Parts: sequence; C-alpha cells; structure tokens
Amino acid sequence: MAALGIATGGRNWFSALALGVTLLKCLLIPTYHSTDFEVHRNWLAITHSLPVSQWYYEATSEWTLDYPPFFAWFEYALSHIAKYFDQEMLNVHNLNYSSSRTLLFQRFSVILTDELFVYAVHECCKCIDGKKAGKELTEKPKFILSVLLLWNFGLLIVDHIHFQYNGFLFGLMLLSIARLFQKRYTEGAFLFAVLLHFKHIYLYVAPAYGIYLLRSYCFTANKPDGSIRWNSFSFVRLISLGLIVFLVSALSLGPFLALNQLPQVLSRLFPFKRGLCHAYWAPNFWALYNALDKVLSVIGLELKLLDPNKIPKASMTSGLVQQFQHTVLPSVTPMATLICTLMAILPSVFCLWFKPQGPRGFLRCLILCALSSFLFGWHVHEKAILLAVLPMSLLSVGKAGDASIFLILTTTGHYSLFPLLFTAPELPIKILLMLLFTIYSISSLKTLFRKEKPLFNWMETFYLLGLGPLEVFCEFVFPFTSWKLKYPFIPLLLTSVYCAVGITYAWFKLYVSVLTDPPVRKTKKQ
Repeated sequence: MAALGIATGGRNWFSALALGVTLLKCLLIPTYHSTDFEVHRNWLAITHSLPVSQWYYEATSEWTLDYPPFFAWFEYALSHIAKYFDQEMLNVHNLNYSSSRTLLFQRFSVILTDELFVYAVHECCKCIDGKKAGKELTEKPKFILSVLLLWNFGLLIVDHIHFQYNGFLFGLMLLSIARLFQKRYTEGAFLFAVLLHFKHIYLYVAPAYGIYLLRSYCFTANKPDGSIRWNSFSFVRLISLGLIVFLVSALSLGPFLALNQLPQVLSRLFPFKRGLCHAYWAPNFWALYNALDKVLSVIGLELKLLDPNKIPKASMTSGLVQQFQHTVLPSVTPMATLICTLMAILPSVFCLWFKPQGPRGFLRCLILCALSSFLFGWHVHEKAILLAVLPMSLLSVGKAGDASIFLILTTTGHYSLFPLLFTAPELPIKILLMLLFTIYSISSLKTLFRKEKPLFNWMETFYLLGLGPLEVFCEFVFPFTSWKLKYPFIPLLLTSVYCAVGITYAWFKLYVSVLTDPPVRKTKKQ
C-alpha cells in the first residue's frame, strides 16, 4: 500500500492503488504455483504445436484443454509471445516443464492481462452513488470499492500464487455489469457473450443477464406500479440481442462445427463423469451433506448398524476424493444437483422480473445465481466463490445490510481458499494478506455506515472469530496429533464444513433481503 501515499489527496489515487497492487503481484512471482501452472503451459503447447482440429482431442497430458474456444485462441496468442522466452515450453511432450523463463512469462502474462480488470474496476466506480461520501478520501465509497476489488485477497492468491487467469475474465464480467448500470445494454450483452466463450463457469449467472436484459431492454416502459407495459415490447431489441449471441457463438464454435467436432468440444467443457465434489470439497451444501454421511456412517459402525465390509473404503479412509461414495445418505446424481440449483435460482429470477429494483436488483440476482450454483452445483471448484464475492463488493458500499452480507461472505469465502496454498513458505503470506484485507474491509465499511446499526450481531461476530481457532488447530495443532496419519483429511473437512455454514448463511440472508425489499417504481421510458 506504499504507493497509496503518492497521491492520497489528488486525482491519481486510483492509479496509485493499481500500481501498488501490481508491485505486490511482482513480489509474488517466486512463490509456490499449483498444477494449474502446468495446465496452462500445456495449453500453450497444444495450441501452438497442433492444428485446430486436434486441440480438443490431444491427451498426451492429463491436463487436456477443457475451456471454450476463445480461451484456446487466447492461449494461442500468448504462445506466439512465449516462443521468444523459451521454445521448450511449447513442446507438447515436455510434461511438467518449468524453467525460470517459463515461470516469468506465465506470471507476467497474468499480471499484464489484469489491466482489463483494472479498467473494469475504474468503470464500476463510476456507477457508485457518492451520497455517503465522507470528507476524507479514504471514506469515499469509490475509494473503498477500488481497494476491495483491486486488492481482493482471493483473486490475488488464486491468480498470482496458485496460478490462473481469472483477473481479465472477471474484468470482462465487471465491465459488462458496468455497461448495464450505464444502460449501454448491447455492450453489456456483447461482453457477457464473449465472456461465456472464454470460460463457461459464467453460465452460473446467465439467468440474471437474460431476464434483466429482457425486462429492462426489450420492454421499454413500466406501469406506475412497476409492472410491465406489455405493449412496450420491442422485437427489434430482442433480435439485436439474439444477433449478438448468435454472432459471438458462431465465431467461437463455428470452426469446430465445420470440423464436426462440436460434440467433442462439449464433452470436454461439461465432464459429468467427474464426481460430485472436487478433490477438496468446496464449502457448499454438498460438503455438509457429505460430512453428515460420514458422521452417520461412524455412528452406524459404533452401534453395529452397518457392516464395515460393505462400507466403501474411500468413504472412510481416503478422505476428500472426487468420487465420493455415500454410505448412509442417498447418492447424488448430476440431474439432482441441476434440479436443486434451478430451484435455488428461480426465486431470485422471479423477483428480478416481478419486483424490478433497477441495476442493483440485477446485481443481487446475479450474486444469488452465482451462490446458488456454488452451493448446489455438480463438481464445484472452491475458487468459484469469487464469482459471488467480487460482484458483492459493488453492493457493499451502497447499503449497510449488503455490507454485512459482503463481510460474512468474503471473510468465509476467502478463508475457504486457504487449503489451496498448503506449502510452509506461503503460510505467513496468506495469513498476513487475508488479515490485512479483512481488517481493512471491516474497518472501512464500519466507518462508511457508522451512523447506522452495527454490521454484525453477536452470533455473526462469534462465527467469524471462530475462524481464528480453526486456523490454529488446522495449521499448528493437528500436525502434531496422532490423527494426522489415520485421518489426514480432517483439516480439509473442518475448513470446508465450517465455511459452508457461513456461505450458506450469507446466501440465505441475501435472499431474505431480496424477497422483502419493495420494487422500484418507474414509469419513464428507457
């Protein structure tokens, strides 16, 4: 944050914040990186060395290409720069290749593409109401929001330590949100369509975009009570949206459709043969479901109600594996998770249609779609919590109630990412960075809403403080117990279950707010 002092009282504070976090990212270059580093190196090699017709068939490495075509072309473009750093990284058969030049190239490619994220944050700040702005720069909502987004702890450790390219993707999403706030609907729709063909996880929030664009763009006027004027429907606007989606999809999928490879591409994008949960259980409803199954199986064994020989070995010994087999509770299918997700999303979508609350209503629906998909989806990755955390930052500086939800969701969601960084040198880094971000988030939002009721009740405060003892046990106590050899998965289990409670609570609290808030009455044509 040293760069902040350069321009505390001037117009360049945003540039100082962006520069400061960029320097921090550079300092993180030598840190641990996960297998995702090899994943993206392999994709560089695939797209550079092989013809397009082989991209989604190549399987020399276990890390096959499973992102949409736009991201494949993004890797292809990067590969033509990578060859000037180290040609060997572009060899498909050089598995687990990692030279110092390869490391520098891949790390800097993430840092440089983050510039789109920085621009998107700047555009989002223009959409923030400054009525609550204090006299001091650091008390202004735009400043607070800039810090919450640019210095987001989760994005920092996932992209710049663990290694991924989420920054510019979230930049596309935030930029599309900003365009919808600015009523530049076609631009927002175009950016989101492009985003979907970079990374399909953003399908989680597609219902919010579809309903909001139909409600606010295709219907041009409301009645005095907020309901739709059906005669205001514009077929031209609907066709323009459809044309945007069609053209973007044609550009992305067209070459593979021409090669008769579309089924192969889709099979890579949607691998339902994977298990219900990722290797580390994401802190969602299924983590609670799996944990309950484990508890019931232990009780069943103690009471001799279950036959030990009939219990799946992975269920009781290996811990958190992808193909988790339930012992007592019914096993869960992809269709069951789809039904649960749709049921969780539908109320928010209905509210967006029947209780319009403007762009903020859209943003709330988007976050609920993201959280519902995270909580009930199939094979959810723990990193997907950022899909709700980052947009929630925009709401946090507007209302005290939203700020409270944001702090619970962010603190819990960020802590759930700790198991991603399991090496000893990164332990002080992740603890320090999270403490700094969390303390700033709580103190700045408390200052912004100091004239309103406290942001936390006693129960919420107690829960959040419980993360401290949990971390002490997982990192400093458990390794020295006899349980480490017999039950090595216990720290992951405790982290996942504890965080699942907080994230589910934040989801429920936001839902109550959405369902009880009155609609925004608006009669002017858009």
